[in-house]
Amino acid sequence: MKKDLSAIYNQSIENPEEFWGKVADDVFWFKKPTKILNNSKPPFYKWFEDGTTNTCYNALDLHIDNGKGEKTALIYDSPITGNKAKFTYNQLKDKVSKFAGALDNQGVKKGDRVIIYMPMIPEAVIAMLACGRIGAIHSVVFGGFASNELASRIDDSQANLLITASCGFEPGRTVEYRPLVDEALKLAKHKIKKLILFQRKDHEVKLNSPLEISWDEALSNAKDKDCVEMGANEYAYILYTSGTTGVPKGIVRDIGGHIVALKWTMKNIYNINEDDVWWSASDIGWIVGHSYIVYAPLFKGCTTVLFEGKPVGTPDAGVFWRVISEHKIKSLFTAPTAFRAIKKEDPDGKFFSKYDLSSFESLFLAGERADPDTIKWAENLLNVPVIDHWWQTETSWAISSNCTGIEMQKTKYGSACKAVPGYDVKIIKPDQTIAKPNEMGDIVVKLPLPPGTFPTLWNADKRYEENYMSNYKGYYQTYDAGHIDDDGYIWIMSRTDDIINVAGHRLSTGAIEEVLSEHQSVAE
Repeated sequence: MKKDLSAIYNQSIENPEEFWGKVADDVFWFKKPTKILNNSKPPFYKWFEDGTTNTCYNALDLHIDNGKGEKTALIYDSPITGNKAKFTYNQLKDKVSKFAGALDNQGVKKGDRVIIYMPMIPEAVIAMLACGRIGAIHSVVFGGFASNELASRIDDSQANLLITASCGFEPGRTVEYRPLVDEALKLAKHKIKKLILFQRKDHEVKLNSPLEISWDEALSNAKDKDCVEMGANEYAYILYTSGTTGVPKGIVRDIGGHIVALKWTMKNIYNINEDDVWWSASDIGWIVGHSYIVYAPLFKGCTTVLFEGKPVGTPDAGVFWRVISEHKIKSLFTAPTAFRAIKKEDPDGKFFSKYDLSSFESLFLAGERADPDTIKWAENLLNVPVIDHWWQTETSWAISSNCTGIEMQKTKYGSACKAVPGYDVKIIKPDQTIAKPNEMGDIVVKLPLPPGTFPTLWNADKRYEENYMSNYKGYYQTYDAGHIDDDGYIWIMSRTDDIINVAGHRLSTGAIEEVLSEHQSVAE
């Protein structure tokens, strides 16, 4: 049966409670919510307020209960180390519940914060899910991030425990985590109680006991832990973005809305079913890694790929095609930068022709604006739809996209397609009036935001309200600028603070970049 995107979209905007109430039936609840939306205290909206559930249960246990325990949950592929591994849902749950026991042994309780500073290895995913299992709030910091940035996140979150590894690998170099972590612990005013360190093979480092313990030692006397019942409005994680004031902004994700929205997106936006293999080529330190390496695919019950490598140099510009071919991946989600790098190294697609990509159906790009030149190059090479879509750390899932699981839309090069169900997107001009089609202005979303977005900032309600919700009353300010055309396509042209005013003309960085990238001598 053909689905009608505009009808589904209109329903989500006109009757959001009914719409998301039905979507919520697809997730596991210990106690099903009876109140779908509490809008009594804007801009602090609460979704599924009286429901109770668990992130890890929805990611692992639910599929095992449904007889899918022997299905592959996670594929680890590391061209940097040459290691590969596959984990079924049963195997992943065993590892997660055991590590949850290790966290419990270290005194981690429900609501405690745990910093995860790890490379792209299965243990990082296990640590994230183990936190969810016992109700701890994880804050993943990109592995190799500067010591002062790590210290500021320790201080703001008041974390009790830090999970790290001996090192990370980049093409041609090893990033030693030990000195970065030591410096961060020295700089941080808040003192963590315990550190768990995963020793990477042939790169073991000395532990400073009694504060520190190895991953293996932490597991040695750990008992399996069951999932704890969590309120829908309790937090799954904090993910920090750099603040303009120098103080990092702690984006928080509430548990109930996060599960409901992300599970829905896998089929409706990305057209991924339980039997499909999905790959998001990002890092768990960023929002794309949280949402689309770890959580959404596991909520859906499909197979997700964890890739420790780069688009070029591990070993060559054909590595993406090798991974897609070998693991029979249906869809890939990555940043336009990755494809610009591949295009620069292999403009004629010589590596591409070496592999069988018959399983591959679509490429999704996000993270920065995808220039039309790169999209056309990828389309010509791959012969599948190449979809630029737009979202933010704050929202955790797409604001605008081609919803391939509902109804495929035609491509407009340079546009991030149409608003996704749940997001009432508008353009507001500097005089606070709603822009007409094709008029440039600030891109905003009418409140309430849909489930799975950010209900506030960590310990900073006032900052949340002032930063995001006060410039345009009743709207979330995205800090992106652009226009919506006559067909409802959204064009992201720049960040709000990147618009140049020249003699009354508003020039956006996106438009300037587009002109530059069309020149044959410009790769990026």
